[in-house]
Amino acid sequence: MNQLRIGLRDERKNFQPGDEITGAAGWELEKAPESLEVRLLWFTRGKGTEDVAVVNTVRFEHPQAAEARPFHFQLPPAPYSFSGKLISLLWAVELVALPKKQSARVEFVMAPEGREVVLPSVS
Repeated sequence: MNQLRIGLRDERKNFQPGDEITGAAGWELEKAPESLEVRLLWFTRGKGTEDVAVVNTVRFEHPQAAEARPFHFQLPPAPYSFSGKLISLLWAVELVALPKKQSARVEFVMAPEGREVVLPSVS
């Protein structure tokens, strides 16, 4: 039974540029991994090639097979979360167990006033 979990403090899903994201990463694995990483990233979803950028990483060295550890990230000023007809940009915190690359991800919105930018349709 391999299980990875990401929990954000207060289960918030909406943030503004410069906000701090705090939470805990937990896992229950059959054996201890070499290491685990929590990654702050943004990615695109929609038509075309998916773009991904890892903004920051917290690496947990010498993890046990079952454990939980806290993490925190400071959000950058951009890019904002947006949604359009063909493509969207989303933010996430992801836990990755290495070397097998098992992962868990929590998505959230990062934009002014914590509201996703909705792109208007072009006629």
